[in-house]
Amino acid sequence: MPATDLPLLENRAARAHFLHRHALDARPSGRLTSAGLAQLIHRLGFVQLDSVSTVERAHHMILHARAFAYRPPMLTHLAERRRGLFEQWTHDAALIPMEFHPYWALRTRRDSGKLTESWTKWQGTGWHGETARVLQQVRDKGRVMARELTGEGRDGKAGWWDWQPSKTALEFLWRTGDLAISGREGFQKVYDLPERIIPDAHRHEITDPDAWLDWHMIGALDRLGFASAPELSAFWGGIRPQETRTWVAAALARGEIEEINVEGAEPGRLRRVLVRPGLTEAAIPEVTGLTRILSPFDPALRDRNRAEFLFGFHYRIEIFVPEAKRRWGYYVFPVLEGDRLIGRIDARADSASQSLNVAAWWPERGIRMTGARKRGLDAALLRTAQLAGCTELRFASGWMRDPA
Repeated sequence: MPATDLPLLENRAARAHFLHRHALDARPSGRLTSAGLAQLIHRLGFVQLDSVSTVERAHHMILHARAFAYRPPMLTHLAERRRGLFEQWTHDAALIPMEFHPYWALRTRRDSGKLTESWTKWQGTGWHGETARVLQQVRDKGRVMARELTGEGRDGKAGWWDWQPSKTALEFLWRTGDLAISGREGFQKVYDLPERIIPDAHRHEITDPDAWLDWHMIGALDRLGFASAPELSAFWGGIRPQETRTWVAAALARGEIEEINVEGAEPGRLRRVLVRPGLTEAAIPEVTGLTRILSPFDPALRDRNRAEFLFGFHYRIEIFVPEAKRRWGYYVFPVLEGDRLIGRIDARADSASQSLNVAAWWPERGIRMTGARKRGLDAALLRTAQLAGCTELRFASGWMRDPA
């Protein structure tokens, strides 16, 4: 529970600091270099990968919302040509700055037992004998895709729920560090040995558990700005709650962090959080009034409960909700205007007509669609269309809906 004697970060300031840490406060510059893209991903910590592409895949939309000059080939170039990123697991599959690679070795080793146990319950024991055979095949052959070993994907029907043993072995070897991802072809992973992918300068391991945990906790807090202990655990994934509690107690005792209250979107609603000392006295970042179309997997929205507390925006993705029970749609995009989440939009890219088709727009309650706001939304949609290779916007009849 919040303590009344703690310093207070008011909601307007909290939103500004949070958006600044997530690189959503400033107007993007016109040019984006490989170094600039690498710096952006370093600032975010990682970029989550996802295969759904009603407009463009989540990782591309995440980066484009922060750098309007971004285009998908830039990420491929940085990851697969320059080897500035590696693919591993955070809370999900993600591209991570290569300089962070030494911090993943300890995690992959200690995840091995848990993965073995859980995947055996899921898949049975048939995949166990495949690991040595698959690893040797990758050593001999080099770059391998799962379909080359299993036939997966040839009929377009295979999925994670019916992985064949060799596919399970490939994923296990990747998750535990014996294999690495060389790249993606049609969003399918290409596996190879780490020594063929990870530059020598980044193949050493951080083996000190205290240094490893400290890096994760400070890195999470600096990217969130303020966080509860569970939010720190969840940021990178793979951190045990007891480890976080132990670290928080020690860091508070050392004066490296402090507790404050942060105000939610609902006036007077407070949460006790952890911050670096001095955040409540720091200058409040200026947030530009730009409108941006966000991915449902945007890091600013990944924790749905935190987004609802901070912005008063209730969002749940409805991919797995039966169509008749959906409130909005299969894959609806949140819309950010300045420091407010002002609504959600249902849009799809049509490559045949090179158009972005807008089916529906639901503003949040209290949001009036003024001329300026409509122009801002149109500009954001046009930028998103260009990212997806579309040249025009098409609006369905009745696309303007009542407030959500």
